[in-house]
Amino acid sequence: MAGLFVTFEGGDASGKSTQIALLAEWLVSAGHTVVVTREPGGTDLGNELRDIVLHRKGFIAPRAEALIYAADRAHHIHTHVRPALERGDIVVQDRYLDSSVAYQGAGRVLDATEVRELSLWATEGLVPDLTVLLDVPARIGLDRQATHERQYDRLEAEAEDFHERVRDSYLVLARAEPTRFLVIDGTKSVEDIHAVIIQRVSSALG
Repeated sequence: MAGLFVTFEGGDASGKSTQIALLAEWLVSAGHTVVVTREPGGTDLGNELRDIVLHRKGFIAPRAEALIYAADRAHHIHTHVRPALERGDIVVQDRYLDSSVAYQGAGRVLDATEVRELSLWATEGLVPDLTVLLDVPARIGLDRQATHERQYDRLEAEAEDFHERVRDSYLVLARAEPTRFLVIDGTKSVEDIHAVIIQRVSSALG
């Protein structure tokens, strides 16, 4: 495909939203057409599924949770992301399949390989060109969340050991695919992180 697919990953309160906005602004200023999206969500159906998986009261079985994320992903990629990439746009996305491996695989203690294969099947094998991983210790992420006056979603409200498993899983994924992942210390300044991201995206754009 003619476009560039950039995904952002990391634990909760790792700074993804800030860096996505800065990257999109920089790309637009450079004359690129940019599509900013997210998972779960990104489409009308996706927002309905997002409300179920993140805000439904009560228990959701881990495998059911993984399947809801995969359903969202299948629809999102088919209707929104792949058409944008085929047009030659740059897609900047908050979370993708690596989130499912980390959160449902390690966090929910499901088989990580099975979770990944489910997402690859759902998306017909679409893998990002670049994945930016903002690495923040779980305790720091939880402390950052505590400063925000809002209700936590189902995953944000999990205990610290859950978030540590998620972080460890992300780092394992990054080590397995070093050419795709850009791992950045998420405790650095916003400006320093943005500079590193711009340098890597510029290289990807050629």
